[in-house]
Amino acid sequence: PQRAQTTPHPVRPLQISNWTTAPMAATSSPSTAAAAMWAFAAAACVKLLLVPTYRSTDFDVHRYWLALTHALPARQWYTDASSEWTLDYPPFFAYFSRLLSLPAPFVDASLVDIPVPAAPPSSAYILYLRLTVAFSDLLLLASILLLARDARRRQRPFLALLLVLWSPALLIVDHIHFQYNGFLMGLLLLSLHFLEQGKDLAGGVVFAALLCSKHLFLVAAPVYFVYLFRHYCCGRGLARGLGRLVLMGAGVVAVFAMAFAPFVYYGQVSWSVNSVWNWMFLHDHLVIVVTIISF
Repeated sequence: PQRAQTTPHPVRPLQISNWTTAPMAATSSPSTAAAAMWAFAAAACVKLLLVPTYRSTDFDVHRYWLALTHALPARQWYTDASSEWTLDYPPFFAYFSRLLSLPAPFVDASLVDIPVPAAPPSSAYILYLRLTVAFSDLLLLASILLLARDARRRQRPFLALLLVLWSPALLIVDHIHFQYNGFLMGLLLLSLHFLEQGKDLAGGVVFAALLCSKHLFLVAAPVYFVYLFRHYCCGRGLARGLGRLVLMGAGVVAVFAMAFAPFVYYGQVSWSVNSVWNWMFLHDHLVIVVTIISF
């Protein structure tokens, strides 16, 4: 009998890459998170070992700002002269110091005394301030995990993002010299995560909040403006592009209003703007150079 003609099934090549990467893709997220958590925990142990190390004048600065924002009303934050270390950061950082000061009296009552006692700080005093820096690094950890996930989806290495947790610069400047750059870097990376996700409005708003926390990040403002204007506003027609520009501007203005409105009301905004201007252009002459290189 005549054999029935059947269409042979095409022979598909063995796709080893799919077989091997599919299970890994399913488990990469937990492994990445676990690796970041372990790295963060190990770095936290090192930070605890650095508690009794050298402290710069920045320790005294933040010690005063902690007491200032707790003991005095907001209308006196930028005018109090009981210490030489006057508050010269934008308002969101002052709010951040206020938040850190809330549990301080339960640790050591002298933490929130104005004027700041001239006696050397107690061990509990030092430990509390050091721990506030380490605790605020949780935002840095969360931002790194988000960016690591973005990098994995785009098949880019994310090891560099993970290594931020062990950055020698952050360990030295924040946990020996004493500052809060890890927390601020977390805000910057969170903004970049939103840009990576295509959520340009959220990324711009978070960056505006960063500018209201530390004015040093103004060096990146021109780059952000050009990117957001080109990526968020342009190429969508005149009406829609203009609408997006207005929306982005409204979001940024709202953030700055939340930060500066109380101090405009108290008549302190001119002092704050002058201090920012002097800091940027008298103490950091590389601002223009860095901006040009960024472009």
